[in-house]
Amino acid sequence: MTEQSTGTAETVPAPEAPAPAPAPAPEAPAAVSPVPVSPVPVAPAVPGRSRRVLWAVARWTAAVVVCGGVGAGTAMGITALDRSDVPGLATESDGRWEYPRLRLPALPADRPRPFTPGNEGEIHYADARQLLLPAPAGATVDPKLTGGWVSEDAYLAGYGKEERARLKVALGDTALRHIAARGWTTPDGTTTRIHLLRFTSVAYADRFRIESLKSGDTDEELPLGVAEAEIIDGASGDVQVPEVTAYTYQEKKPYGPEQTRWAYIMAGDTLTMVTQTRKGGTLAVPFQQTVALQAQLLG
Repeated sequence: MTEQSTGTAETVPAPEAPAPAPAPAPEAPAAVSPVPVSPVPVAPAVPGRSRRVLWAVARWTAAVVVCGGVGAGTAMGITALDRSDVPGLATESDGRWEYPRLRLPALPADRPRPFTPGNEGEIHYADARQLLLPAPAGATVDPKLTGGWVSEDAYLAGYGKEERARLKVALGDTALRHIAARGWTTPDGTTTRIHLLRFTSVAYADRFRIESLKSGDTDEELPLGVAEAEIIDGASGDVQVPEVTAYTYQEKKPYGPEQTRWAYIMAGDTLTMVTQTRKGGTLAVPFQQTVALQAQLLG
C-alpha cells in the first residue's frame, strides 16, 4: 500500500540510522450508502436515412400544429361575427322595412291604457300624434304629413271628389276630436299615408266606419283612384292585437299604372286608415308589416 503524503517536508538523518517507523494511516471516514440512480438510456446511433425521416416527421408535426392554431382562430373569429357580416352567409331580405324601435307613449297621471280595467270607454288618453307609426329607415317624409295635426279636408283628399262633402258632414255628426297624420315614400317607390281619427267614443268611431265609409260592403267608399276592391285575408299576418281589429283591402285587377292597398284599424275610440300606393303593384310584406305595427301601437 502506497503511503499518503502529509503535505509537509521532513529532514532525513544519515543512512546508517535506522528508518523511522511508518506513521499510521489516517482513519477513513464512515462510509455513506450511495443513492441508487437510474441509468440514463443512451439513444443508439441513427443511420443517415432514419435521421432524415425523423426530421421530416418533426417538420410535418409542426406544420399541423400551426395550421390547427390558425384554423381555430378563424373559427372563433367567424362565430364572433353576425351572420350578415360573413361573406356568403348574409340573410337575404324578405322585403320588410327597417322601422325604429317602437315605444308606447307616456300617459297622463292616473290615466289607464285603452283596454285595461278602469277604462270602460276604451279611450286613448295618450297624445294621438305619438300613436302614429314612425317612418322607416331611408324613407322620405311627406312635408305635408309630418306626424302633426291635419284638417278634415286633408284627410278627405284621399277619397273621390264627389264623396268628400258627404263624408265631411258625417265627421261633424260623429263628434270627431282631431286627426293626426304621417306620410312617407320608401326607395322601392311605395307611398304610405296614415291618418289617425280620434272620436269622442267607441260608438262614434264604429258608426263612421260602418255607416259612412261602409267598410266591408259592396258599395264602400274607395280611396282616390281605386275602381274596384277586394278583401285581403290575413293581411296582418300572425300578429294579433287583443281588442284591435284590422279590415284590409287591395285594388282589384286590372288596375292602372298604380295599385293601392289600404286598411281600417279599429281600436276603441280611434279609427286609423293606412294607405299604400305603388307603381306597378303594391308589395304584400311591407303592407302587412305596417298594419301590424300600427295596430300594436293602438292596442
